[in-house]
Amino acid sequence: MAIKLGMEAVLKYKVGGQAGGGAWTAMGNTRDVTLNLEAGEADVTTRANAGWRATVGTLKEASVEFEMVWDTGDAGFTAIKNAFFNNAVIGLQVLDGTSGQGLQADFSITNFSRSEALEEAITVSVTAKVTYSTTAPSWIGG
Repeated sequence: MAIKLGMEAVLKYKVGGQAGGGAWTAMGNTRDVTLNLEAGEADVTTRANAGWRATVGTLKEASVEFEMVWDTGDAGFTAIKNAFFNNAVIGLQVLDGTSGQGLQADFSITNFSRSEALEEAITVSVTAKVTYSTTAPSWIGG
């Protein structure tokens, strides 16, 4: 059995989206990353289901939620902040390891909320959602 620890996972970004110039860059200034994957549902129940409801998945959706330390000198922080304020597309890879597997897609930053706890570092909570793109989301590395 091959288990993975959260600290081994990697969140990478690419300014300008998947088709943007440059390489994918690991964002070290993140913690508690959550990849949400869901699908809509369609009811396909018929009389032939013998009294059981039948469902099939429809459109998939994905979002990524994570927290960053407020560090204006960090390139990843700046890329996320700029994507939020400029309504710009940013490519993200949410991987289970450096060369691991996970979702790759173009995202829009929909939440960039700052928290200023008295005895903690200032942090920002980020939500990214898959956005319109000519490059479809894909599961990579697996």
